[in-house]
Amino acid sequence: MKGVSKKIRFVPRQTSLQTKVVLMFLILLLFVVCCFLAYVNWQVIRPLKENNEKEKQLTAAKISGQLDQYIKNQNQLSQRVLSNEQVTAALSGGYHSGDSAEGLTQSRILKRMMFEAIGPSVDIRDMIIYDLEGRALSSYIGYPTNPVKIEPELKSEMDNNDYILYQQPNGITAFDRAIINQNGQIFGYLSIQLDQSELQLPTEDVAVGDVYIMDQEHQFIARSQNADKPSDLELLEADPVTSGMYLDDRSNYVAYNQSASTGWTTYVVTPKHAVLGPVNSVQYLSIAFISILMLFSFVYIYFSTRNLLLPIRKLRGQISRINYSNLDVKVDNRSHNNELIALSDSFQELLGRLQQSIENEKLALQEEMKARNSALQSQIAPHFIHNVLYLISIAAQEGKNNAVSDMCKHLSDSLRYIVTSPYQHVSLTEELEHIRNYLSLVQQNYENDLEWEIIADDAAANLIQLPRLVIQPFVENCIEHAFTNTDPPWRIKILVKLYNGIWAIEISDNGEGIEAGKINEIMNNISNSEAREHELHMPTSFGNMGIVNTVNRLKLMYKNRLFFNLYNNSGEDKGSTVQIIASLTKDFY
Repeated sequence: MKGVSKKIRFVPRQTSLQTKVVLMFLILLLFVVCCFLAYVNWQVIRPLKENNEKEKQLTAAKISGQLDQYIKNQNQLSQRVLSNEQVTAALSGGYHSGDSAEGLTQSRILKRMMFEAIGPSVDIRDMIIYDLEGRALSSYIGYPTNPVKIEPELKSEMDNNDYILYQQPNGITAFDRAIINQNGQIFGYLSIQLDQSELQLPTEDVAVGDVYIMDQEHQFIARSQNADKPSDLELLEADPVTSGMYLDDRSNYVAYNQSASTGWTTYVVTPKHAVLGPVNSVQYLSIAFISILMLFSFVYIYFSTRNLLLPIRKLRGQISRINYSNLDVKVDNRSHNNELIALSDSFQELLGRLQQSIENEKLALQEEMKARNSALQSQIAPHFIHNVLYLISIAAQEGKNNAVSDMCKHLSDSLRYIVTSPYQHVSLTEELEHIRNYLSLVQQNYENDLEWEIIADDAAANLIQLPRLVIQPFVENCIEHAFTNTDPPWRIKILVKLYNGIWAIEISDNGEGIEAGKINEIMNNISNSEAREHELHMPTSFGNMGIVNTVNRLKLMYKNRLFFNLYNNSGEDKGSTVQIIASLTKDFY
């Protein structure tokens, strides 16, 4: 046996010409946009970022310079004190107790000298003069928290330096130096306690961010108002040329500058968004501008290509919309392209030939559908007549002459209804009148054991159109199958509803219901009959001919606008319900 190999061809999906043109222009546009963004980043954003960072470093250097100037002023103040010979003369007498006359005289002389040196403008907290042993002899203001003695290691440091800066035990930053003459002889020590507000004043010039000033011992000298004491500032070693900027772990830019004269380091801590705010603004404006440009370009390209290809698109759209009902449509051939005009004319001629062929086919199809409807109805009518004649024979055997007369009249009306134009549709009012005749015939046999009720609005019933004898098969099934194992009274209820152009007919009974398997069989038979294009079958049993043929007749009329359902009643109500739902329409075919 030879194997048959099948070749499968994968045909790539064709891309429209408009899509190709749009994609080509978009690629070119993206290239231009990328070049523009690179230019903006290199020539605008990057220099702007560098300038902002440099500005923060200059701010740190400016604050450091202001502090250096303040310390320089204190150095000049100490020079004025040391240049007064009366100070060295007062200190040459040695230490005298503050309670003695010599001590009071010595203190008065030193206070006068300090007053002359300081002058009317005071930018310090206090000034103290100590003897060679480091004991306080006199102070300008005399705060009780002032140190009364200088530690020996501080004296040794002052002997070897012009001045020193340190924090006293009371937390005050002090400017200290030795009182020495031109011969290098030391007479005592001078301590200037710096004003904290003067040290903090330069830090208030920064609008955004916090300022911190630290000495060489990594102790805080001053900080800007409302600034929290940080714990993550990088501690710099003493380096007279140290300055720069770094990014801490909280995404803050930290600009720092270390003074060469004092050794103090000034830190300017600024949030990243404040430093890069102008940079981000330029970046966002660039992105917004590019986005608007891309959107405008895309819209322009789209409509340009659309107008360029509009004649072909119109022709394709009109071809796709053509169906049986509009084959005579006139194709819009307004175009500057001679080839498109010729194609439109040829297509119009083809439509004319198709229109004639399809009109003939539609007439044949209508006749075929009428024949099918009539055949389906003829299968149901003999079944109905057989059942009624059987009931009349039973009534005649029992001697019910009046009942036979009434039944014959009802049968006559029913036969007249059946044979009159069987292929034409009727109103629901006529169909319900026929059902009343049928149920009246059946009730002659069952008497009081059968109860039936028809609830329908006359106006709604006149609007609804149906094939003949579509309700009777469901009523017959109720009588013949639903009440087999059910005690009387047996009830049949027909309810008609109409709402917003949708009508529904429900046929309910109080019998024993239908097995779930039988319901599935009925629904499957209906679905299979649709697949076989409504083939006609001879009646066999409940769920086959009676239901299937009736539903097929309705679907010949309503097609896909019909819904059929069959279910058992829930709750205390027993029995089953047939539900037919469809929409009102004037064109049934």
